[in-house]
Parts: sequence; C-alpha cells; structure tokens
Amino acid sequence: MTAKADFTDEEWDLLLEAPPSAGMIVVTAQRGGSLRETIAMAKAYVEARQQHGESELLDDIVSAKPERDHTHYHSAEELKQHGLAHVRDSVALLERKATPAEVDEYRRFIITLAGKVAAAHREHGQAVSASEQEAINEITAALG
Repeated sequence: MTAKADFTDEEWDLLLEAPPSAGMIVVTAQRGGSLRETIAMAKAYVEARQQHGESELLDDIVSAKPERDHTHYHSAEELKQHGLAHVRDSVALLERKATPAEVDEYRRFIITLAGKVAAAHREHGQAVSASEQEAINEITAALG
C-alpha cells in the first residue's frame, strides 16, 4: 500500500492540489452557483472520508486540508489549463509510485468530486450544464 510517506513534500502537494483544481475548473465553467459548488466540493471530501480504510493513500489525501493552487490566473481558461496540468501530473506521479487500484481510486475521487460540483447548482433547468459537462470531459481525459 502506498501512503503519504512515499512522496516528497512537493509530490504530496501536487496530489493534494489536483482534486480542488478539478473542482475549480467545473466551478468556473458556468457562471452562478459558486458558493453551492464550493460547498459540494467540501462535501465530496467528507463523503470520501466516510469510506475510510478502503485505501490508505486516498484516506491520507482526503483527510488533509484540500490544497489549492494560489496562483492568480488572468482567466478561467488559464485556470483550466493549469488545473488540467495538475490533474495529469498527479496521475502520472501516482502511476509511478502507487498501485493500479490506488490510481483508479484517485481518478474516481476526482471524477466524483467534479460531478458533485457540477450538480450542486442547476443552470437553465439542467442539473449539469453543457459547459460543466465539457469541463468534466476534459478532466476525465486528463485523468487518462
């Protein structure tokens, strides 16, 4: 089993940044509902913590305070590109250091988080807007 101790501080920060980065990509994909969507992101962490014991690595990640990239981006597009890079880099890191099952659990957590964020606020009568679905599709592609 892989755990926090298997990563450098910089690597660990990357693993902690990717899930909230994915959430922020979805938050910024559509105007409106950002408070609800941010709360949904926090709830995704709480729900993942309730599944404690299934994966030591995921337990360590979701029990840590979610880290976000504090870079001030000039646009939602710039935030998205940097966020997708965090997601790609974190998965590549895990593919080198973690088991395939742990990598899959990490991917599932990020996809679940993105979906909960998208569904937190209805836009134009839709649970998930077209732009949010596009963001989720891009996150999914970045996860490999």
